[in-house]
Amino acid sequence: MEFKHIPVLFHETIDSLQIKPDGIYVDGTVGGAGHSSEIARHLKNGRLIALDRDPEAVKIARERLKDFPAEVVQSNFKDLDRVLAERNISAVDGILLDLGVSSYQLDNGERGFSYHKDAPLDMRMSMEGPTAADLLNTFSAEELADLFFRYGEEKFSRRIAENIVNRRTSKPLETTTELADLIASCVPAAARRDGHPARRVFQALRIAVNGELDSLNEALDRAFECLKPDGILSIITFHSLEDRMVKQRFKSYCTGCICPPDLPICVCGRSPRGELLFRKPIEASKEELQENPRSRSAKLRSIKKL
Repeated sequence: MEFKHIPVLFHETIDSLQIKPDGIYVDGTVGGAGHSSEIARHLKNGRLIALDRDPEAVKIARERLKDFPAEVVQSNFKDLDRVLAERNISAVDGILLDLGVSSYQLDNGERGFSYHKDAPLDMRMSMEGPTAADLLNTFSAEELADLFFRYGEEKFSRRIAENIVNRRTSKPLETTTELADLIASCVPAAARRDGHPARRVFQALRIAVNGELDSLNEALDRAFECLKPDGILSIITFHSLEDRMVKQRFKSYCTGCICPPDLPICVCGRSPRGELLFRKPIEASKEELQENPRSRSAKLRSIKKL
């Protein structure tokens, strides 16, 4: 199967990075190299370091970027500071993080990311560690309910979790279709109008299996610290948990004095470390939504380091 990924907010993202021909840039989630290829095309004497934790993405990206001033590294983007240090790069001009799951991972049934295709319940981006099936068949009902509610904001989390535990007493859950059908049986018909009933649980499992929010939490400060003055960090999120974390962290970088308002003068000496490139996140246009429905939840936020 061809590694195909349609980059969302493509032109908006490239524009946000304000690419310098001699700059150094990092794509922390290279995927099918869509954004990376365009970044590299803007470079003359510059350099691109592209990361991905998925070995299949790394293999394809290396082939697609072989004629560009780019290096592709298999690594989680939370370790980008280490990757740069190993290459004696102290700071960069721009960093891009396109979060979430790629079109290839969704469309490749064998990976188990999609509830539309029958496949083993895997969901691992790096192909290492416990699978979604491992979690579903070992976690208690309370642990599963907490996972579904915390990472998927699933309001029927407890009912779904209890049915999973009851079901696995006779047979372990092994495939995406088994799980999707079980979830659908737990969700009232009225609630099914808001997208596929399995959507939130599949999202929660994917986030948990890959430690996505923990990785993002670690990566944000490290990425911002790796920027040169006037360097730009652009992040595309796909669900509210990611976006809320990015929004709050960007706000903290842009916050100056934190002294109590009743003090006559500032004593904390804190100054803003960044400024937002746009006040509200950029979202997909109507034209992009028609061409690529998966862009409907995408939000782009960008910050410049002062």
